[in-house]
Amino acid sequence: MSYKKVDEYDEQVTQSLMVNYKAIISSLGEDAEREGLLKTPERIAKAMQFITQGYNMDAVAILNSAKFHENISEMVIVKDIELYSMCEHHMLPFIGKAHIAYIPNGWITGLSKIARVVDVFSRRLQVQERLTTQILGAIKDSLNPLGVAVVIEAKHLCMMMRGVQKQNSVTTTSAFYGEFEKHTTRSEFMRLISAHLS
Repeated sequence: MSYKKVDEYDEQVTQSLMVNYKAIISSLGEDAEREGLLKTPERIAKAMQFITQGYNMDAVAILNSAKFHENISEMVIVKDIELYSMCEHHMLPFIGKAHIAYIPNGWITGLSKIARVVDVFSRRLQVQERLTTQILGAIKDSLNPLGVAVVIEAKHLCMMMRGVQKQNSVTTTSAFYGEFEKHTTRSEFMRLISAHLS
């Protein structure tokens, strides 16, 4: 086999989480020993480590790992990047997409690295507002571009499954730096991420 993906979990963290999740299941009035729930604490423990793997990643290092000198200063956009994160207030998911642009100032990065930066910060306990600015900050710090723009649209299950229970609401956040603080550049970016070019 030429390729094999292996998931690795910290055994100590897994065991600690399992004990706590088993207690939670029991506290909710369920029988944690019944067949259908017997392995659930382990599954949740591993799922939570996967969902929060961003704490062990360095966004700037990822961008720098594929950083190339290029004498261009035209807008680079990667849009419709899927993101999955966990609301830190209720530990429920929010799901959406990110649109990111930067204007190079002598350096570019691999396009996949932009998407990986989204994963670094979304795979943590988050709020959408902070997620947006963290993505911008990492690109700014690594590439020193002329400008960066980040727009995120997401649906929050904490608003859909509980509380206000609004099923169709979408939250949009944005952050702009440098050239994107100018109306004309920002307008071009917004027009391009809204367009269906293919």
